[in-house]
Amino acid sequence: MKDNFSDKSELYAKFRPSLPIELFDYLIEMVPARENAWDSATGNGQSAYLISNFFKNVYATDISEEQLKNAAQSENIHYSKQSAEQTDFEDNFFYLIIVSQAIHWFDFDRFFNEAKRVLKPNGILAVAGYDLPRLSPEINLIIDNLYKEILDGFWDDERQHIDTHYQNIPFPFEEIKIPDFHIRDEWQPEHLIGYLNTWSGLKHFIREKGFNPVEELESEIQKAWGNSKLQKVTFPVFTRIGRI
Repeated sequence: MKDNFSDKSELYAKFRPSLPIELFDYLIEMVPARENAWDSATGNGQSAYLISNFFKNVYATDISEEQLKNAAQSENIHYSKQSAEQTDFEDNFFYLIIVSQAIHWFDFDRFFNEAKRVLKPNGILAVAGYDLPRLSPEINLIIDNLYKEILDGFWDDERQHIDTHYQNIPFPFEEIKIPDFHIRDEWQPEHLIGYLNTWSGLKHFIREKGFNPVEELESEIQKAWGNSKLQKVTFPVFTRIGRI
């Protein structure tokens, strides 16, 4: 699994959105018990922190020590540096496994075998991701131009799985369809700029070109923002939900 997220990991904790609590409320009703849950590729622990309100124990793993250093803390969250494909967890240990905006980096076959090993019978694997943020039409044009034009050729191949909403990944489970969910928030322009600076494609661009194109877009973003201090932002959420 690639580690594109150790560099400036504090930005992820500050600027990356969390999946909506409504999604977790829905998932919790699907599991047979609330003993142990696993947040795989936890990053800064956003999903781990949310599900810690529902489960007795949450085990959260990541390959990035820097991300784990910036992770949200709770007494019942147990962080460890482990890959998604090979863990030291017991067989049939979890009622829920969640993967948030990360499965596209995994070795699919190895991870799914590991998930089947550690999930309890009737346990749930929930894979979720989110699309580009949507604000005003003017700001959306700036975001889309950065994503599709300026950073074209700088995204890892794995990013295509986000673009196709995970529909092109294998999923060897009894699949369950659930309602659509959205991340909703209100941002100042500085938050959008901070979020854009967490993009892995942007990091590749900066390494090769030696400058940050987001800095050149800041004035455009400020102008498009208008007089309002806050803008509503929405991220469409997509999921693949499976049961053992």
